[in-house]
Amino acid sequence: MNLDIQDRWALVCAASKGLGKGCATALVREGVNVVITARGREALDATASELQQINPRVKVLAVAGDITTREGREQALLAAPRIDILVNNAGGPPPGDFRSWSRDDWIAALDANMLTAIELIKATVDGMSERRFGRIVNITSGAVKAPIDVLGLSNGARSGLTGFIAGIARQKRIAERNVTINNILPGLFETDRLRQSTDAAAKAQGKSFDEALEAKRAAIPAGRFGTAEEFGALCAFVCSAHAGYLTGQNLLLDGGAFPGTM
Repeated sequence: MNLDIQDRWALVCAASKGLGKGCATALVREGVNVVITARGREALDATASELQQINPRVKVLAVAGDITTREGREQALLAAPRIDILVNNAGGPPPGDFRSWSRDDWIAALDANMLTAIELIKATVDGMSERRFGRIVNITSGAVKAPIDVLGLSNGARSGLTGFIAGIARQKRIAERNVTINNILPGLFETDRLRQSTDAAAKAQGKSFDEALEAKRAAIPAGRFGTAEEFGALCAFVCSAHAGYLTGQNLLLDGGAFPGTM
């Protein structure tokens, strides 16, 4: 299927690896010019080179910096002539017991996983409305639907973003102008985040890393972890010209792990 988004401009956050990289890769394959961000310059430049080789016809711009800061956002936004597609993404806060978290821990989680996305949406959505095309995708977490007790910082911040999106996605001056805002909720994917959370779980349960990882895999009906490539494919479709009637939704991609009907 031709997604009909060639020559668009996308900003993909935290795109040097993992799910962000999967999204950037899928968009580049569709002929989208991309600005990719991450804090680590070396990994980001390597990803930019890889993306450029995938599709030499598009522009791939790497902007190293912290997207959770005003300076980091401004640098990323100024790199492109316009933003038609915005993919909000940020690494999740560390797991732990809520009794040990300070106010500073909560503010850091909110900055990374809620407020940064809101600021980027605020900076881009009106321009999208004026041009009558825009796609905003927020990468949140399956824990928004099925909270995990040790991920309270993530549960709280990402749920806050989800509630915010539910309101603004339905504003007529956004929705009726072919601008969509959706959330993709990943389950367990083969990423650094999975390895980190599994290591923490293994230590807490007195198990080996492999035992803890296998327990997680066994709980997924699909019998495996997801890949960044298939996550990126869904993201690209949600960003496509064919998805203009899809907005304000939470799209769970978890191999069937969530045991509910909605």
